[in-house]
Amino acid sequence: MLFLGPFYTWIAGRMAATVNHWPLIRLIIYSLDKTILYTLIFVVVRTIWLVCRHQRVRWWHEVGLLLFVVYLILLLALTVFRGAQIYFPWNLHPDWGRDTSVINLRPLVGSWQLFNGTTRLDFYYQTFGNVLWFMPLGLLWPALGRRGHRLWGTACLSLLLSLGIECWQFLLATGIADIDDVIFNFIGGLVGYAFTALVGVYVVDHDTKKNVVLNNEHHVCVY
Repeated sequence: MLFLGPFYTWIAGRMAATVNHWPLIRLIIYSLDKTILYTLIFVVVRTIWLVCRHQRVRWWHEVGLLLFVVYLILLLALTVFRGAQIYFPWNLHPDWGRDTSVINLRPLVGSWQLFNGTTRLDFYYQTFGNVLWFMPLGLLWPALGRRGHRLWGTACLSLLLSLGIECWQFLLATGIADIDDVIFNFIGGLVGYAFTALVGVYVVDHDTKKNVVLNNEHHVCVY
């Protein structure tokens, strides 16, 4: 751990033996540490790119891009490249000969079993959790994509990213490859896009009404 080591040591001494969900807290801290590292690398590389290309900096675009990259890094750190054993690219050791029978390819069967289980917590995480994880993609990507291609771009990226996560979870044995995750991730990306589109419609409508009022006031003043 490069950045949050002292914080991790401090919080582990107080919570590791008393908190039931300590492994989850540990995963979050390690993921945040990796996110800081690779975000700094991205900022350096992006800065060099802009300087070498002599491009005019659009700050709103750069801020949106940075938020999107931070989101992707954190998402991958939490779902695929988990724990202390996977920190750098050379720590990756895919199991190309792993038995594919562990992959769940039956849609919604696993979710239905969780729904009928002793507790609904796992079901809520399987469904709403996977939807929420991909909503930021639908919120941020339309601001970066080309106008007219934002819906299809969001849909394709949500599907491909979710499939990629499931494939890497299978190869690295860091999670359960499940078709339900892909379904709910895809829905989450579209829900995020729908929210962005609704906000955009509201803003445009509000600005249009405001311009109409201003024009009417201008005509009244003229007459």
